[in-house]
Amino acid sequence: MPDPGPFPQQSRPPTAAARSGAPALLGAAPRSLAPVPQPAPAEPPAATVPDVPAPAAPGLPAAPHPPIVPSSPAATSAVPAVPAADSALHRVLRGPSGLGTASLSLARRPDPVLPEPAPLAEGRAVPGLYHHPVPEPDPVRVEEVSRRIKRWAEDEVQLYPEDWEGQFDGFSVGRYMVACHPDAPTVDHLMLATRLMVAENAVDDCYCEDHGGSPVGLGGRLLLAHTALDRLHTTPEYAPEWEESLGSDAPRRAYRSAMDHFVREATPSQADRYRHDMARLHMGYLAEAAWAETDHVPQVWEYLAMRQFNNFRPCPTITDTVGGYELPADLHARPETQRVIALAGNATTIVNDLYSYTKELDSPGRHLNLPVVIAEREQLSERDAYLKAVEVHNELMHAFEAAAAELAAACPLPPLLRFLKGVAAWVDGNHYWHRTNTYRYSLPDFW
Repeated sequence: MPDPGPFPQQSRPPTAAARSGAPALLGAAPRSLAPVPQPAPAEPPAATVPDVPAPAAPGLPAAPHPPIVPSSPAATSAVPAVPAADSALHRVLRGPSGLGTASLSLARRPDPVLPEPAPLAEGRAVPGLYHHPVPEPDPVRVEEVSRRIKRWAEDEVQLYPEDWEGQFDGFSVGRYMVACHPDAPTVDHLMLATRLMVAENAVDDCYCEDHGGSPVGLGGRLLLAHTALDRLHTTPEYAPEWEESLGSDAPRRAYRSAMDHFVREATPSQADRYRHDMARLHMGYLAEAAWAETDHVPQVWEYLAMRQFNNFRPCPTITDTVGGYELPADLHARPETQRVIALAGNATTIVNDLYSYTKELDSPGRHLNLPVVIAEREQLSERDAYLKAVEVHNELMHAFEAAAAELAAACPLPPLLRFLKGVAAWVDGNHYWHRTNTYRYSLPDFW
């Protein structure tokens, strides 16, 4: 297929929503928007990490960080099975006891003064899928984020032609991001994540998927788009041509603008962390494209390896920026923290495989997803392969929660505890969006 230009005029709905996560930003000036009322963030979903108050102000703790030593091999080795009620993991999830330890509890504590949560939105969850239901996100914030992101897409980056408006609205990105970031202090903070999410999906759809995407030549397109996130440092003779290229198509315009907004609020460490995770994402895109070019169906373990890169990881990794604080770089870089983030990204991406399964089967060509790979490589029926993919997701989720609990118990510093809780909220919000977005997704009839 030809190299995609500025959003080709096609009416076919996208077939692969947000395969991985949130992208980056770098160019247009921000708008001056009138402030809107900022209601308190919704109560975070069922806790898998400690309930800790937000720091009084952004910044790093002055005290040195204690060493992190997992209290059991479960946090760093094989994926654990569902823990028994009296297991050591459950004791970690309950947290320490005694005077002054209430904020470290990993179990949700009842609070009789909390208002009744909003009713859950419509949408059927995958039967047997391990997840935590969340209340409907705050409608005031959803409406305002939706209004702002549409104005950004239309006015700042000219993201889509008029006949794509229904698809953009059906993506419900405002509801998505409000559900995933319940601790965001303002709508401005939510917009950091929302622009990145929309920009990444533009790259995915226009470079890789339905709207002109192709595996042929993908590496060159992704590399040039990545320079909108990680700027080119070149000679004065060639810099103007690079600068001009950043506005040459909708994906690059979106990347540049979104990253520009992001870096104005993020610390240098947070911005560099995000660029690193986007490079991981683009490498995953290239692996999947290489398999498409050779019509190769990977082994299940190979597919899961690809999905550790082509996944949602860039989204939860910025949860501290969106929350208005910073997880110190040395804590973020710890292997134990990286394991938690990786497992969160892996589990949430399998959620996407499961909910987009029927949509991808109905679209042209062969789309690799976990049920399809399991069915072919393990010679299972479509139904049995899908049910096994549900089991894989559940094991990853239990591994994520075990790793988060181990890390929180071993290193109960407030910024780390808040970050872990934010990642858990993102995991639950991501499932909520997939379950409730009936415009995009429907479940197979396997039950």
